[in-house]
Amino acid sequence: MTATFIHEGTTIDYTPGADVDAGAVVVQGELVGVAVRAIPANTLGALSVEGVFDFPKATGGGTAITVGAQLYWDDTNDLATTSDGAGANKAIGKAVLAAADADATVRARLSQ
Repeated sequence: MTATFIHEGTTIDYTPGADVDAGAVVVQGELVGVAVRAIPANTLGALSVEGVFDFPKATGGGTAITVGAQLYWDDTNDLATTSDGAGANKAIGKAVLAAADADATVRARLSQ
């Protein structure tokens, strides 16, 4: 059997068990996506798995992120971080804009 083209793959289908807000970060195993729109429970929706997004990050001393840094999603604290958390945090992509210690967000290009 050969592979059959389905679509470009910038988004993937997703049916949540509970309501998902627009912009929510969804982790499925090693795959991380962002809800394009709000998705009601048990309803087919879409997650972006490509694109550039502003993700929340920690603030305070030592939390600056440089352009090109590998980023991970800390699903426990709902933050982007440069730490893989000993494998607990999932890769989301690379920072495309520097974020200072005081910045509450970091701009990242999703790539997994």
